Amino acid sequence: MKKTLTRWFFFAGLIAGGFASCGARGPAFSVVVLGCEGGLSEGNLSCYLLSKPGSGSYVALDAGTVLGGLRQAVARGSLNDCKPDRDSPQSHEGWVLRQGIKAYLISHAHIDHISGLVIDSTDDISKPLLALDPTIDDLRDHLFNWKTWPNFGSEGERPLNQYRYQRLSEAQWRPIEGTDLQVEAFTLSHSNHYPSSAFLVRFGEHYLLYCGDTGPDEVESSDGLERVWAAIAPLIREGRVRGILLECSYPDGRSPAQLFGHLTPEWMLKELHRLAAVVDPAQPEQALKDLKVAVTHIKPSLEKGKQPRQLVEEQLRQRNDLGVQFLYPEQGQRLDF
Repeated sequence: MKKTLTRWFFFAGLIAGGFASCGARGPAFSVVVLGCEGGLSEGNLSCYLLSKPGSGSYVALDAGTVLGGLRQAVARGSLNDCKPDRDSPQSHEGWVLRQGIKAYLISHAHIDHISGLVIDSTDDISKPLLALDPTIDDLRDHLFNWKTWPNFGSEGERPLNQYRYQRLSEAQWRPIEGTDLQVEAFTLSHSNHYPSSAFLVRFGEHYLLYCGDTGPDEVESSDGLERVWAAIAPLIREGRVRGILLECSYPDGRSPAQLFGHLTPEWMLKELHRLAAVVDPAQPEQALKDLKVAVTHIKPSLEKGKQPRQLVEEQLRQRNDLGVQFLYPEQGQRLDF
C-alpha cells in the first residue's frame, strides 16, 4: 500500500509539473520603444517596433520618432535581434530602418505620429504602409503631395511608390507583409470625431492591442473603445491577449473640454472597468488581473514641479483596483509581452 501511494504521488507530481510548465508561457511579442511621449519632445514621439521575439522583422506602430529612437535602442542593446551583415556598409540603426522595419501601421495622421516616417523617407526603402481610409487620405492629400513633402506614397500626384498604401477595412484581418503577423483595425474618436485607430495584432493564437490617440467614449459621444472592448473580451477570457498599449496623455484634473481626445488616469480606469465588465460580468474586479497595460503618450510639461509622467504613475497606482500590471515605456527599451 505504501509503495502504491508513493508511486501515485510520483506520477501526480509529474502531471502537476507538466501543467505548471505549460502555464509558464514565454513571451509572444517583443516591443522596442522608439518613442513614447505625446508631444513637446521632438525626439521622443510615438513609435513602437513590434515583432515576435527573436525574429528581427518589425512592424512600426506609428512613426513619430524613428531614427533617433533606433539609435537609443541600439545603444541599449534592444535591437540585437536585427543586426547588419558583417560586410554591410550600413550602420546598425540604418540596417533596422531599411531592412528590419517591414511595414508601418499608422493610427492617424497627426504630426507627432508620422514625423519620423516623413523625415526618414528620403533614406528608407519600399515597404507597405497600412492604415484605415481616412488616415491614408490625409497622408496623400496633406503630406505626401509635392507641397508639404515629396509624394513618397503610392496614390495622388506623381507617386514615387515607396510607401505602398494598403487600406485596411474594419473587422477584417490582413497579413502584414514581411512578418508572421496579422492585423485588424478599429476606428477610434480623437477629439470631435477625428478618426484615429486601434490595431489588434495577431501572431498564432496570441494577440496584442495598440491604441492610437483616443478620447473616452463618454466624452467623445462615440462607441469606438466599446467596440474594441467587445472584440478583445473573449480573447482575454481565453488568456490570449498578451498586452495592451493605451494612451494616457494627461494627469487627472482636466475638464472634459480640455481633454482634446485623450485619456487621463481617471478616464483610463473608467474604460478598463468597462472592459472588465464585458470580460467577466460576474466578477469584473478579477477580469483583468495581471494584464499588462503599457501607458503611452504621456505629454511632458514645461512647468516646474512634478512632471506629468510621475503624476500619471502615482494616480494610476492609486486608482488601480483591477490588479492591472501597468508598464511605463522608456525610449530605447525593449518590452516583452
